[in-house]
Amino acid sequence: MKSISFPDLLFSQGFGTRRICAGLVQQGLVKCDRGDGLQLVDDSESIEPTDGMAFQVQGVDWQYHAKAYVLLHKPAGTECSHKPSTWPSVYSLLPSPLRHRPAKTGLQGVQAVGRLDQDTTGMLLLSDDGQFIHRMSSPKHHVPKVYELITEDPLSEQAVQKLLQGVVLNDDPNPVIAAACVLTGSHQMQLTLTEGKYHQVKRMLAAVGHKVVGLHRARMGGLSLPPDLAPGQWRWLSAADLMQINAIN
Repeated sequence: MKSISFPDLLFSQGFGTRRICAGLVQQGLVKCDRGDGLQLVDDSESIEPTDGMAFQVQGVDWQYHAKAYVLLHKPAGTECSHKPSTWPSVYSLLPSPLRHRPAKTGLQGVQAVGRLDQDTTGMLLLSDDGQFIHRMSSPKHHVPKVYELITEDPLSEQAVQKLLQGVVLNDDPNPVIAAACVLTGSHQMQLTLTEGKYHQVKRMLAAVGHKVVGLHRARMGGLSLPPDLAPGQWRWLSAADLMQINAIN
């Protein structure tokens, strides 16, 4: 990474236009940890940033990331859209810099890796890395997504076998096959898919005669939703997390 000025560093992280970022530095509102504690910086300084480097803007702690990779525990009653129609947007749960990171494309900020229905909870990845989003979302890469679901009526092994053999959805003549399917209770199932279609889990269960009344995404790739991450909370994905996501067994 080449050296950049502090206003350009702030701009790259979503703290506003270059003019706004220069003003933050000039007003003494930016501090950076260069190895021996947070120090005030000025707009004449340059630095070679590294992922995880700590700094403060207006007293708020932040970390530098060349690319943003974020894990959010999506709560129920939220939409995976920047312009939600009925429910609050999941993006409103993220701090402003993540929503306003500049991008070469027309979209700004991090984008969701696929979508979850408004009533579905669990693991949602977000990033501003288009290649990462494509790799995680494309059915060609067979990234497993594990869902925990609850049905209105009792489930049976017959339903499990039908899902493993493949069911036909009304908009696609090709059968949709579950990568794995296990009963975890009389009304509970763990379902693994490697592709994503509109309302896919609910429609697959409807195809075998069951209505889904609770749906939670617990894992993507080799990474599970951390038990200490409460609904509505987010955190940066570490290098180890990204390796786990790509560790597809």
